[in-house]
Amino acid sequence: MDDINLPIIELPEINKIETISIPLPTADVPSYVPLVVPPSDLQAEEEIEGEASEETEQPGMRKIDIPVIDIKMPVPETEILVTATTTAVVSVAATLTATAAFKWVVTAMKPILKTAWKKLSQRKKVSLEK
Repeated sequence: MDDINLPIIELPEINKIETISIPLPTADVPSYVPLVVPPSDLQAEEEIEGEASEETEQPGMRKIDIPVIDIKMPVPETEILVTATTTAVVSVAATLTATAAFKWVVTAMKPILKTAWKKLSQRKKVSLEK
């Protein structure tokens, strides 16, 4: 066989590069002992004698007694409960009705849209062939 001359690549020696060491920064944080100066007109508070009153009744709230655990539970007045209940019922009914109507429209429109899409696709094919 003939000698094949392959190129030889001579790589230079690897030089070791030392990394630089950077010290972490330091800071002198000032500190002091806080000085508290009381006001010049500082006087002792007078003790107020009185009876511990029960919870004040809020307007628009009534309390019902729960017999098993002997706790009075605050409940809104009837007018407030009727308004909240009516609002909740109307919003749920509107949501359910809108969902049913949307499903019906989608079911009814699906075949119509498919037919229209097929006709438009056929028209484009015919116009491209000409």
